[in-house]
Amino acid sequence: MTDIIIYHNPSCSKSRTTLALLEEQSDKIEVIKYLETPPTVEQLQSIITLLGFDSARQLMRCNEAVYKALKLKDQNNEQLLLQAMVENPKLIERPIVLANGKAVIGRPPESVLTIL
Repeated sequence: MTDIIIYHNPSCSKSRTTLALLEEQSDKIEVIKYLETPPTVEQLQSIITLLGFDSARQLMRCNEAVYKALKLKDQNNEQLLLQAMVENPKLIERPIVLANGKAVIGRPPESVLTIL
């Protein structure tokens, strides 16, 4: 099996459950604590493509206070949305798992099994 990457938030129960599920499947897991090490704009663009999303907004947590504070609801500039996620990684939906040239958001956690 190829390596697995998880963009992980240890304080999120869904993220912890997803990581535990992955650990049952493989010992080749790269854990990226994205709040400490946010992905770059380029990495986010790649993830969005792998997820099959049309917009960066689909990867955003729109209920976060920072989303409202930055007034991102009416923002349609993709570069600005991506940069907002890099600067405020709390905006990024979690957990994101990459494996076998595919990506999935671990909500529900069992959805990650579809790409392993």
